[in-house]
Order: sequence, then structure tokens, then C-alpha cells
Amino acid sequence: AVRFANGRLRRPDSLRFTAYRNRDTAHPRKKHRRILVSETERLSYVGHNFGSEVMKCNSLCRYFVGVLDKNSGQMEVYNAEIFNMQPLLSGGMCRVSQLLCCFVLLIPALFPWHGRPWLWKEQWVLCSLGCTGYFNVRSSPLQMDLCIEAFGTSKQKRALSSRRMNAVGNDIVSTAVTKAAANVIDAKGVTALMQDMAQDDVQNISSFLPPCHKDADRPEHVYRFEDILSPAEYEALRVPAAALASITAEEMAKRVEERSHCSFVLEELKFLPTDERSRDHKARCLWFLDTLIKFSHLKVIKKKHPMGPECPHIISRKLMKNFTSLTYNDGSIQNLISASMKAKITAYAIALALHINNFQTDLTVLQNDMKLPESRILDIAKALRLRVSKAKGVPGLENDQNHKLGTLSLPLPVQKAPEGQRKRKKMN
Repeated sequence: AVRFANGRLRRPDSLRFTAYRNRDTAHPRKKHRRILVSETERLSYVGHNFGSEVMKCNSLCRYFVGVLDKNSGQMEVYNAEIFNMQPLLSGGMCRVSQLLCCFVLLIPALFPWHGRPWLWKEQWVLCSLGCTGYFNVRSSPLQMDLCIEAFGTSKQKRALSSRRMNAVGNDIVSTAVTKAAANVIDAKGVTALMQDMAQDDVQNISSFLPPCHKDADRPEHVYRFEDILSPAEYEALRVPAAALASITAEEMAKRVEERSHCSFVLEELKFLPTDERSRDHKARCLWFLDTLIKFSHLKVIKKKHPMGPECPHIISRKLMKNFTSLTYNDGSIQNLISASMKAKITAYAIALALHINNFQTDLTVLQNDMKLPESRILDIAKALRLRVSKAKGVPGLENDQNHKLGTLSLPLPVQKAPEGQRKRKKMN
């Protein structure tokens, strides 16, 4: 039994069918494979009972064909399969020849390609009539469009017309953009455009840095402390930082063993000032820096207070507002620490570390604490207009012989855009 994908036939009696079965009769699955071929005055049709495009109804139901003997009045019933006949357009003969090369003829009938020697080659090879590949009606956009024009529904034809109009529109836009770009290059020149691009890169970097007062007369005024911690936020740190300010030698040894703080903070706690006011100030800065570094290790913020109940509410709100980006996922809005937000956290951490260490800080220790590659933290340090030099680290720390030291000094060096990813060397 057959059905035609493009509608009903006007004269079904004029059709002649040719059926083929697979040569491999010993294979338990291949021996049931069949190909049915038919030809009309306008088109040729091909249907088969295997592959991804086969109709599912054959596996879900059983079909029968009854043949009535008019003389005896008895009917004989035979098993049947339904074949979905697809139109075969020009170019599709190559694919059919590949399929038929492993099948043998079951029912002799008229078939336009039967008997031609180029159809009967070794299995799964292409024909030799200048063809570069086999054709599948469903995989060729051009042939599919022809099918839609001939047999498609109104909705499909409207979609085809819209897609063609969009293609024309895209070509017009592409031509206009190319022409406009050529005019801009001719008017300004390549050198001026490169300078504009570098300036744009610098401005994009600056949006993730603390406010920079490049006309300052002292290093502490370049990145003002009030731009990192407002007076209200600084006051809120008094209670949680009191434990650091009053830390004893025994507690310090325990925290070093437990690694309850980052390496930078643990090292600086060993050198707290004896003056009570200075000691309290440094303890507050170290507590916020430790919180900032721990916050950078998070990915998606799912809790209302991600840094725990001991973190003041104003500090939690500052972290969520200034160092996360909103994203929509699984039907809800979430706070995400993206790569750009982590760069912003790193910039603020470096600026705070400069205030803690008299405007000279060990970038390698911060890099290890924040789990960043060296090139990344150096790019951020240069964007902050620090002078980077090599120095020996504190004995006992990781890679203590090759540390990078960042210094903020006046006059500030010229700001440059980060080099980004290094180019790979060409291999001969």
C-alpha cells in the first residue's frame, strides 16, 4: 500500500511500480528492507521502509490487503506495509543509485534508470556522471524550496516568501555597511581609527575600576578610601573586625593552621600596629578585603546573605549591588559573578591592598588568593596605572622567589588597554 506525500493522483491506474529487496537475506534486520519506485508523467517517486524518515505507523499497527476472487466469491488476505512515496527531483538519482546497489529486483516493471550500467556500482559509492555528492530532498535548501513552491501549504509558501525577502534585505544591509565602513576608513584613516578603538577599550576598562583621580597630588588621593568604603560601611565593620584587632598569638596560629583567612590577610595580621586607632583601621580593612576575596570565589548567589550572618547588612547589600550582575535562569532572576564582575572585585581588592600596605602590594599573593592567572591580574594592575616590578616574596609562600610587586606612585604612567590573549607563534 502506498501514499503520496504531495497529494492524490489523478490516474492511479497508469502507475507502474518496481519493488526491491536487500541482497543480504541472512541479516535479521536487512532482509526485511524494501524500496518501492514509481514514475508518473511529471515526477518519479521513491519510498522505503527503513531509515529515519520511515513512517511510524508500520511499527505500531498491522495492515492487510484483501484480494477478492469474483468467480468463487472468496477473499484472500495478505500482510501489507504502507510506503510513503516522496517526489524525486532532479539530482536525486545519485542517492537512489546508492540505495539500489545493495538491493535486488523483486517485481519487474518499467523503471527509467533500470539497466543503465552506472547505477550498478559497488555499495555506497557515487555515480560517475560529474556528481559531487548525493542529494536528499529534505537536506537541500534549494530543492526543498522547489517542493514548497509546488506542493507546500499556504503557511509554508508565506514563510518561504518572507525568508527570501529577508535574504534580500540582509544583502542590502551588508552592502550598505561595507560601503559606510569604506567611507569612514577613507575619511579618518586607519591610524585614527586604531586610536579611537584604543580609547574605547580604555573607557570600557575604566567602568570596572574604582574612580581614579589622576590629578591628585598624593598617592592616597588617586583612589580615595571613601570610594572603596563609604563612612557608613566603614562604621559597620567595627564589630566584625574587633576579633581581628584583638587576635592573640594562639588564635593567630590556629587560624593559620585552619586557613580561615586568605594568605594576604594572614600575613598582614602578623604586623598589626600597636596604636589602637591604627590597629582598628587596619583590622577593618583586612576583614573587608578577606570578605571581598571570598565573595569572588562564588559563582551564582542563591542565598540572601551569602557571606553569613556575621556580615553586616550594609556590606552584604554593597557586595550584591556593586559586584554581581543579574541573570534570568529557570524562571527566576539570579545574581551572578561573571568574569567582568570578578575583574571589578580584583580591581577594588588591589586598591584596598594599596591603602593597607602604603601603596605598594604583592600582586602574586593576591593572584593566588583570588585564583587568577598572572596575566589577568597584571592587566588589571596596569589598568589601575600601577608600576609592576619583580621582587622576592615572603619566605614560606608559594613561588616566593618570583613575585610581582605593584606600586602606585606619581606621576601616573600612561594608561593602556590590556593586550588580551597572546598570539600563538606560527609553527613551520
